Amino acid sequence: MRHFVSAACGLWLAAAAPLQAEPVVVVELYTSQGCSSCPPADEFVAMLASNPQILPLALHVDYWDYIGWEDKFAHAKFTDRQRAYARAIGSRTIYTPQLIIGGADRIEGFAPEETADRLRAHLAAGTPVQLTVTRKGDRVVIRAEADPPLTEPVRVQLVRYKPRETVTIERGENAGKTITYTNIVTSWEMLEDWSGREPLEVSAPFAGDEPGAVIVQEDGPSEILAAARVD
Repeated sequence: MRHFVSAACGLWLAAAAPLQAEPVVVVELYTSQGCSSCPPADEFVAMLASNPQILPLALHVDYWDYIGWEDKFAHAKFTDRQRAYARAIGSRTIYTPQLIIGGADRIEGFAPEETADRLRAHLAAGTPVQLTVTRKGDRVVIRAEADPPLTEPVRVQLVRYKPRETVTIERGENAGKTITYTNIVTSWEMLEDWSGREPLEVSAPFAGDEPGAVIVQEDGPSEILAAARVD
């Protein structure tokens, strides 16, 4: 399986090489330590994280905790976010693992070749939003401008995440496995709505050592128009 995943990754890594000045593509993984189908997707996220143009974010959901193992990274608000994505397309069903690429493309299960194809498309696409983020001590300054101006307001969000942690799972479907998780989301905060008609400048608290990201996204939740890492 590792060889197959590496080959698929090579497809999009090669395609991405000339595009290093392009915006970061956000890949949300909805996962759980209690999901037996999730470890291959968790491993895949670690591979995606090696590309500076891809920002994978692992959001651990809580709806598998009842089967015998409580996921220490799970938050009900991440389950709520996944449900909101489902409602946005008129669906009542949510899955793990599920990848959502750029807020727009949904992939259920572990599908590295399909993911590679979608990533190539997102890496090649442009965006009207130019986003810069500067850290100044315990705050970040966020500047954004849209050309042409946007027709609908968008949400400016701040995400924090833990780069890596290894967990030995003692019960549930993955009992006995030791899994290293990558880019584990610890908070996802709405900062403000931005009209997209005038340039934006806003600052927000950013204390501590955890890295993060600023994400500009259409309501829904829907397409992510821009994202930038914060170290």
